[in-house]
Amino acid sequence: MADDAADDAANGSAAFLEDLPPLRDVLAAHEIRATKTLGQNFLLDLNLTRKIARAGGSIMGKTVLEIGAGPGGLTRALLAEGAGHVVAIERDRRCLAALEELAAVVPGRLTLVEGDALEVDEYALTPRPSRIVANLPYNISTPLLFKWLDRLDLFESMTLMFQKEVAQRIIAPPGGKTYGRLSVMVQWRCAATALFDLPPRAFTPAPKVTSTVIGLTPLVEPRAPADAAILERVVAAAFGQRRKMLRASLKQVSSDPLALLAAAGLEPTLRAENLSVEQFCALARAAT
Repeated sequence: MADDAADDAANGSAAFLEDLPPLRDVLAAHEIRATKTLGQNFLLDLNLTRKIARAGGSIMGKTVLEIGAGPGGLTRALLAEGAGHVVAIERDRRCLAALEELAAVVPGRLTLVEGDALEVDEYALTPRPSRIVANLPYNISTPLLFKWLDRLDLFESMTLMFQKEVAQRIIAPPGGKTYGRLSVMVQWRCAATALFDLPPRAFTPAPKVTSTVIGLTPLVEPRAPADAAILERVVAAAFGQRRKMLRASLKQVSSDPLALLAAAGLEPTLRAENLSVEQFCALARAAT
């Protein structure tokens, strides 16, 4: 019964879609062509955008932050799936003009913010807890993720699209070539799950790579105690020379890496990819 009620509410929220022109017509009307410097690849299929909007669970009545809204494909889906309020950050004024037309159809539910997502202050834009659902511009996806890792108190979940290669690094377990700095720093604070892939042909224009939607849920507490700045420095040093044993790569953070490793209970012949998140945290505590 609860599921039926949620479906009915979502269907009611989607009624506005009938009054909107197709997204391809919106692109033509506003002379919007994807710009490589902005990392733009538009997702126009509403079936796919609604799948993304639903991927992290119900957003009914929630505040959702969207980055790089473009002409509004995912924005429409978020509103159709019942988001109470969408805050869409976009720096392309051509797209903002198209989004303003969408905002007029759903009064009070869509706030547009013109600006660079790397520079905006999310604390001033959304209440706590909020959600992020975004088809991220590939050229700034990793810096954005690191920015949000320092603001996890604001978000209850993040549903994000990355290049598949980046997504694989985020969710990688220890022991492989894809496991690295990004894996450790994300998994220290979040549960990370790959949800589904999207092929290049799903986008306009088609990128050269497959994309992956991942779900990130902030942990109540990090996986192990550590100072974030020290952990970042230790992880960066270890993976900066990942082919070397830790006794060599950690010389960047300690004048006596052997003592550091002993204090953390780790063998000096290990390499960075062999350490779990918890073992990196032990190194960070020893380096304090």
